[in-house]
Amino acid sequence: MHFEPSYAIMHLRGLPLKCDKKDELKMRYAELSPAALQAELKKTQAQYKEALAQHLNLDLSRGKPCKEQLDLVSDILRAVEKPEDCLSEGGFDCRNYGVPDGLPEMKALFADLLSLPQDSILVGGNSSLNLMYDMLSRAMLYGVPGGNGPWAKEKELSFICPVPGYDRHFLVTQTLGIRMIPVRFRDGDLDMDAIEAIAASDASVKGIWCCPKYSNPDGITYSDRTVERLARMKCAAPDFRIMWDNAYAVHHLYEGREDRLADIFAACRKAGNENRVYYFFSTSKISFPGAGVSMVAMSAENLAAAKRQMGVQTIGYDKINQLRHVRYFGDAEHIRAHMEKQAQIIRPKFEMVKRILSEQLGSTGVASWTDPNGGYFISLYVMPGTASRVGQLCAEAGVKLTNVGATYPYGKDPDDSNIRIAPTYPSNTDLEKAMQVLAVAVKLAALEKLNG
Repeated sequence: MHFEPSYAIMHLRGLPLKCDKKDELKMRYAELSPAALQAELKKTQAQYKEALAQHLNLDLSRGKPCKEQLDLVSDILRAVEKPEDCLSEGGFDCRNYGVPDGLPEMKALFADLLSLPQDSILVGGNSSLNLMYDMLSRAMLYGVPGGNGPWAKEKELSFICPVPGYDRHFLVTQTLGIRMIPVRFRDGDLDMDAIEAIAASDASVKGIWCCPKYSNPDGITYSDRTVERLARMKCAAPDFRIMWDNAYAVHHLYEGREDRLADIFAACRKAGNENRVYYFFSTSKISFPGAGVSMVAMSAENLAAAKRQMGVQTIGYDKINQLRHVRYFGDAEHIRAHMEKQAQIIRPKFEMVKRILSEQLGSTGVASWTDPNGGYFISLYVMPGTASRVGQLCAEAGVKLTNVGATYPYGKDPDDSNIRIAPTYPSNTDLEKAMQVLAVAVKLAALEKLNG
């Protein structure tokens, strides 16, 4: 994966921003004279007024599939239509109660796709976020194997949060009253030196959030060495847990450029920490986000505890929907073929975003952005102290962004620099308009700051 380091990080390290050779002869904002800066500001203000005059109503805020992606899988609705279609491979009538941990054939499909042991999998409803919330909630109420009882009875609880990260991970943790410890990525990977030091020194640190492949929002995939260190690192808390949200495991943008992720279960078994990881995944951006199938995989001891506790919570999830997915996709190869069709739809959107950013911002020296091999986002870094202003300018011009700061715990980006771009949902025409407005807003906010 190619990763453009953030403007904020490069600014702090005193490193130059990268630009294309064709931009080398253009003057960067920081090199302009006061008079030239003022002239550039007036020109950009005029461009922004033109954007306001369009009266747009566009949304770049959420990583939702577009209609064309949803249409690809519409035939899944006809995979289970008649009463006789509702019988599982083992003859179970999926319209009835039972099989609370999921159909064996659905587990087999997940196991095939993700190279997981089938007997480690528990199948949920449409949302892996729901499973994550439930898993942490049960830890609060009952504790986890290897621990000292309910987490909620301890004086203080903390979680390590790699940043920038997924806002809903942070919201779950905050809602449950767990203190969040942000740790920045370093050189395109987790800062394992910092993470190991925190986990080893503080027994209140109960876990870490991980989006290990094409991370949200930077598109980073953890190195083999990082996966190994997570599995074997010393933790002061005996019940430390890795929340392994591998949401984008099969979401590749470019054929032949798939990132490889090491097997976290194998690494934990080798280190003697098999209970350490909860592995989450769903079909939310493979089939329908509102009607997909989720799963969590874990060790035998963790799974036994989860089943006991879940048996009180629910009689079972939607087995008709599980059967529908098994019948429609069949096996992992068909899912991968389907994901290539999805990539053909969204790849041009990512390319458009990068093209506009390069054309409009590449020579200014006030922004940088990621170039991921997969996932759902492009992470834009603007001049420190201006991201909130960019968000305000975009909102006034009718372009909705992910809330600035949402990619950090408590919604507070200490650099006020990161903006998550979600290119998938808008039409190509709307995306082009939204990105042009965003680029003008980035320039205007930077020029306002530079002009004092």
